[in-house]
Amino acid sequence: MRIGLVCPYSMDAPGGVQQHVGDLAEELIGRGHEVSVLAPAGASTPVAPYVVAAGHSTPIPYNGSVARLNVSPMAANRVNRWLRQGDFDLLHLHEPMAPALSLLTLWTTDRPIVATFHTSMDRSLGLRAAGAMFSASLGKIGARVAVSEEARRTLTHYAGGSAEVIPNGVHVGRFARAEADLRWVGTAERPTVAFLGRLDEPRKGLAVLAEAIPHVLERHPGVRFLIAGRGHAAAERRQLAPYGDSVQFLGAISDHDKRSLLKSVDIYVAPHLGGESFGIVLTEAMAAGALVVASDLPAFSAVLDGGRAGHLVPVGEPRAFADRLLAAFAGSTRMREYASEHVRRYDWPTVTDQLLEVYGRVAFSP
Repeated sequence: MRIGLVCPYSMDAPGGVQQHVGDLAEELIGRGHEVSVLAPAGASTPVAPYVVAAGHSTPIPYNGSVARLNVSPMAANRVNRWLRQGDFDLLHLHEPMAPALSLLTLWTTDRPIVATFHTSMDRSLGLRAAGAMFSASLGKIGARVAVSEEARRTLTHYAGGSAEVIPNGVHVGRFARAEADLRWVGTAERPTVAFLGRLDEPRKGLAVLAEAIPHVLERHPGVRFLIAGRGHAAAERRQLAPYGDSVQFLGAISDHDKRSLLKSVDIYVAPHLGGESFGIVLTEAMAAGALVVASDLPAFSAVLDGGRAGHLVPVGEPRAFADRLLAAFAGSTRMREYASEHVRRYDWPTVTDQLLEVYGRVAFSP
């Protein structure tokens, strides 16, 4: 099939949707399909050969983060040109409620359409307005997919209808085969704990972790915390400075180093406060063999099978987080083994099989 994927978020900055679209494109290409991805990207941004750059993006505050969308008046022309040149059998639009490329494509095309919804949100005036614009074109979509029950709930709340749940994918083998880095490998006396996320986004919960760390070190002085991600987090750096090499800020790391970090550490922590529709990094940690300790958000609980594949902690409670982290050191071999099996349901070949079944149903329906 000739498949066109549309990503509304810019390739200039990493993000979960961009990663999802890129991984899906590569999986589809590996199976012999012709794939083109339309996404915002600056002229100097390196992109994969299958990506068609749709121009610069504008940062817009959204859901506790920043969404970089192409809202240029020229965007419609770029969409039309891409559609003409692609002559696609099927279009797969991601986040079509975002006022950007996916919604423009939905309005423009008459080709078979699959739409995937990634966002989870409780209240949003922006989504309410977008839902009104989006609902008029609902009938053009052959199948709606949500990456989680939380994403489906958000879609239903703001646009009505429903969707089938097909999760985000993870390359289980890449993380399982990653090489550990001796700088980050823990020992019984000095176990290592990793946090990975945008440090300047409060919803990622770094402040919760910063409050939990002293309680952990008071009872287990050998623990090392490795904090990776973009952003300054000046307040947390000052707060944790007295703990010396027990806390190390790694800054932004490459995908290769992310896999190595997750392969090396004993525990991965996700003290997030909300706004999560899935939790792809939890699946990456499980695939690499790290034990997960995460906030008990609905999306995280679903990924961790209600606490069977990882420890869940009440949201926003540093002392409870510290207690659960210390308990995890005491022995979670059975949980780690269960997680290594559980994560296979998110492996990209499995997820792609599910999506191709949807594609076939939509592209070749009478």
